[in-house]
Amino acid sequence: MSGLMTVEEADKLYEGYGKPLEKDHHGEYAAISRDGRVVVGKDELEVVDRGIRELGSGSFVLYRVGYEYVEKIRRRTCWSAATIPTSRFG
Repeated sequence: MSGLMTVEEADKLYEGYGKPLEKDHHGEYAAISRDGRVVVGKDELEVVDRGIRELGSGSFVLYRVGYEYVEKIRRRTCWSAATIPTSRFG
């Protein structure tokens, strides 16, 4: 399954797989797939690139671990990697 997910689905993913990262990865980026696989790193574009390669284009949501403002932006757009052309990443 690929494409945009609902805010409720994204919230459940962060609660289950993102929150546990807050202690050790606060401020880093996390790509979390629908099946719970996670890619974490300090550089946003690197995490997106690795997420596309390792998790599949359109199958994850990107978060900044521990930052509420991303939640507010995500609620407006519910961004998914499906919106990024994979050709940008080599």
